[in-house]
Amino acid sequence: ELKNRGVQDIFIACVDGLKGFPEAIETVYPHAIVQLCIVHMVRNSLNYVGWNKRKEVAADLRLVYSAATIDEAEHALADFEDKWNNAYPPIALSWRNNWQRIIPFFDYPPEIRRIIYTTNAIESVNMSLRKVSKSRGSFPNDEAVIKLYYLALSNIAKKWSMPLRDWKPALNRFTIQFNERMPRHY
Repeated sequence: ELKNRGVQDIFIACVDGLKGFPEAIETVYPHAIVQLCIVHMVRNSLNYVGWNKRKEVAADLRLVYSAATIDEAEHALADFEDKWNNAYPPIALSWRNNWQRIIPFFDYPPEIRRIIYTTNAIESVNMSLRKVSKSRGSFPNDEAVIKLYYLALSNIAKKWSMPLRDWKPALNRFTIQFNERMPRHY
């Protein structure tokens, strides 16, 4: 659908755990780097953990994805396994099984990682739309829903007027890394 709408290239795609989505992106955009959403990985991991241990498990997972290098991240994941594997074996298994889709963002400095490690911006829009439609209960017709979503999206878009934090260093890095693929605007 994106290709049909004119998107010629994707440098980095951050996706949730939807099966087949990374492969579909790589089929249409063979040079795209596909990154799993770290927030989704952590959320999925915490589904296995009781409330009394969530903060501690989340803090230990943070050591994995906030590591400076892939080697440090692998060491932190091994430490995580040593500590938590007996209680929560599916967590480390999930991280190991998805490792190749988790580690692409380690190729970037921390300020860029903050931009590419999550799909939360999209989820924020979806949540905002659900919030406005949920509070209404019912609608007299389809046009009423469309108008409500239009107004909600207009309000959401106003919040986007501020530039992304650290976008300039990220853009500079992407321009260097993807130089031959970067569109030129003269």
